[in-house]
Amino acid sequence: MVKQPTTKVDIPRLPETELPRQNQGEIVIKHLELIQTVINRLAQSSFLLKGWSITVVAALLTLSTRDKNGLHSLVALLPALVFWGLDSYYVRQERLFRKLYEAVASQLRGDCTPVPLLSMDTSIGSKSVSSWFRTLMSGTLWPLYGVLIIVALLVTLVNFR
Repeated sequence: MVKQPTTKVDIPRLPETELPRQNQGEIVIKHLELIQTVINRLAQSSFLLKGWSITVVAALLTLSTRDKNGLHSLVALLPALVFWGLDSYYVRQERLFRKLYEAVASQLRGDCTPVPLLSMDTSIGSKSVSSWFRTLMSGTLWPLYGVLIIVALLVTLVNFR
């Protein structure tokens, strides 16, 4: 086996402060587009999780009522809780990226401290975004998953009689 000679090409990089103002604006707009893509993907994942949680819990509850087995309906609680926790994670991440988007957008106006170019570090908004547990109990999540859990518990009670 013959080794291929490797050549290293050094691409000169200018510090952010030395970029022409026009190029900085274009890069910030691309940065905003990148963040918006992530936000859309997280929102889509959250939506799909809600659909899957309803489908899986309903299927397990249907099986438990057909077999008149209360243990099967108790098993339906597990996916409801797991989907609830995962959905909470996605919603919190989406909120963090929205804060990052706001920070980068305000950088265009010169309102705040600059965010490094093309940075996806969401720690900027970690203090202003609710914790995972608080997001778990937010008004957008607990009604859906609360209803799923209550229905699973009611079906369990009916099946154990």
